[in-house]
Amino acid sequence: MRRICVDMDEVMADTLSEHLRRYNEAFDEAITPDDLFGKSLWECAPEDRRQQLRDFLDAEDFFEDLPLMPGAQDVLRQLSERFEIYIATQAMTVPNSLGPKYRWLQRHFPFIPPANYVFCGNKSILLADYLIDDLPRNLQRFQGTGLLYTAPHNLNTTEYARVNDWNEVAAYFASMVD
Repeated sequence: MRRICVDMDEVMADTLSEHLRRYNEAFDEAITPDDLFGKSLWECAPEDRRQQLRDFLDAEDFFEDLPLMPGAQDVLRQLSERFEIYIATQAMTVPNSLGPKYRWLQRHFPFIPPANYVFCGNKSILLADYLIDDLPRNLQRFQGTGLLYTAPHNLNTTEYARVNDWNEVAAYFASMVD
């Protein structure tokens, strides 16, 4: 059975909306995803606010209740009938996120066994046929086929096959025979 690794943040979970909500609230701003075309929030925030951006991520409750990316549950449930699905998230970059991410996955994706959660720091260790990720650097290090999941920060990236949403993920894998 072929194996698909799926990133969590900005692929399954809408971390950007929570980061923007906290940033806008703390600094009385109104930054939207459209304002981030080709850039991350880190690149748009003044340098004196970057520690606060990090503090938002380190908060115990940041990853606990993130919104789902539309279609992620249904498509992953369907794909799990034909592929081995692994969730590969760079949790080591935010160690406080391990528990909240685990609980979030259990709540929203109970059909993916916890043994298939990979909490890592470097995704080059992954051994799979496919990786769906929003960060081009993770796809660059990956040995299988990488699919770039569209996010505001990667809109200028052209080197990888791109999927814009979960409907496109489903379509990409629909024609593959087992």
